[in-house]
Amino acid sequence: MDWLGFGYAAALAFGGFMGYRRKGSVMSLVAGLFFGSISAYGAYRVTNDPRDIWTSLISSGALTVVMGIRFKKSGKLMPAGIMAGLSLLMVLRLLILVAA
Repeated sequence: MDWLGFGYAAALAFGGFMGYRRKGSVMSLVAGLFFGSISAYGAYRVTNDPRDIWTSLISSGALTVVMGIRFKKSGKLMPAGIMAGLSLLMVLRLLILVAA
């Protein structure tokens, strides 16, 4: 079971919900639920076949780039820096998983 992958997906969905709750940002809610769902599906695929990382890798890679750019522009650690860091760690984890 890919617990880290499912935890990452839950963090994305929760982050989107909190962005909506605190700032009223519908875009945060939609993006959080969208990427959380894709990441949960990717974690499900990794659970069934540890070498099937592509869904998770693409979603976490995209979030690394997007949130990294937002962090660079704003300089704010929360939420862009945290999400960029978590996404980068997920990318590294997935690459190590497939290499092993």
